[in-house]
Amino acid sequence: MNLSLKGFRQLIEDMGAALQSSSSNLIDITVGSVIRAIFEANASVVLWLQWLVVQVLQSTRASTSSGPDLDSWMLDFSLIRLPAIPSTGIVTISRFAPNLSATIPVGTVFKTADGLLSFAITEDQSLSIWQAGTSAYVLPSGVASANLPVVCLTGGSNGNVLAGTITVIAASVPGIDQVNNAAPLTDGADAESDQAFRSRFQNYLASRSRATLLAVQNAIANIQQGLDVAIEENTAPDGSIRAGSFLVVVDDGTGYPPSGLLSTVATAVDSVRPIGTTFAVIAPTVLTVNVSLVATLTSVAVASQSVSSIQNYIAVYLSSLPIGASASVTRVAQNAYLAGSGIVNIAGILLNASPSDIVPPSLTVIKAGSIVVTTNDG
Repeated sequence: MNLSLKGFRQLIEDMGAALQSSSSNLIDITVGSVIRAIFEANASVVLWLQWLVVQVLQSTRASTSSGPDLDSWMLDFSLIRLPAIPSTGIVTISRFAPNLSATIPVGTVFKTADGLLSFAITEDQSLSIWQAGTSAYVLPSGVASANLPVVCLTGGSNGNVLAGTITVIAASVPGIDQVNNAAPLTDGADAESDQAFRSRFQNYLASRSRATLLAVQNAIANIQQGLDVAIEENTAPDGSIRAGSFLVVVDDGTGYPPSGLLSTVATAVDSVRPIGTTFAVIAPTVLTVNVSLVATLTSVAVASQSVSSIQNYIAVYLSSLPIGASASVTRVAQNAYLAGSGIVNIAGILLNASPSDIVPPSLTVIKAGSIVVTTNDG
């Protein structure tokens, strides 16, 4: 709907024309006159009413609503905006005198140097220093440092901090003197954008009452952000051909999605699957790709920073490839050049000791392995 909106000057002119047309005498509507003051007051009220009309029109349609208005609009259809994802990573805690044991409880908070972001220790039962009885990590005497998992207490991409930025212990932890993150945190994501929310709503409507591929994809998309999904029709869990069965392969970005996520996906798919069909939800097969290359740099002074940056860019590229996608040698080179202006040349790229692209088997996802960068002084 196109509204016929008017500006302040046009409103004044229209009111003056209407008044003059109904009078046989010349009316003074110059600036400073009483009638002009009344016109300007009325025009201000009209502009405010126009603004209210525009606001109401925007909030009554999903295509023009934004933020909380779009959320309330979608809530009528039981759709909720996918929340932000907090970043996770590893921090290294250390101490100067490892003569006594130290206990680091789950929930211990560390901060960035500016104090704006907080990160809390999380549970990882696979670590040898984890003590389930106390819900804490115990650093034994004689051990100077340990790598522990953390999660950002604020969801969103702001938690994707650079290496070496988590350096402040928020509250005293007896026996622990320092904390640092050797690697950047990269898996945080902002809440679903308005445009992505609208697109998901369109898929939601298109998939209602239809047991189709789109319905299955939409059911999975409603679980959380950042899921990579591949669906193979007429395929059994072992990869063989089986009519009436389909296979759902899900990756959360790590290559090893937890069993709880796979169970949630299975429940969502089961609610929309075609009657008379069977399905299975599995994690992808992970193919680790090791990279080696030779980087020519402008000077030795930039070597340390450039090598770390090259490794990070290549690791992000490889680990973000979707299920079934190939690892390209030229893409590796492209991402290496993005690491900084101090890089003169990238050569000798090998992926798993081969100069060729890596083409993974079906239902396989590529993840970054070791990345070895040999430097030359240009």
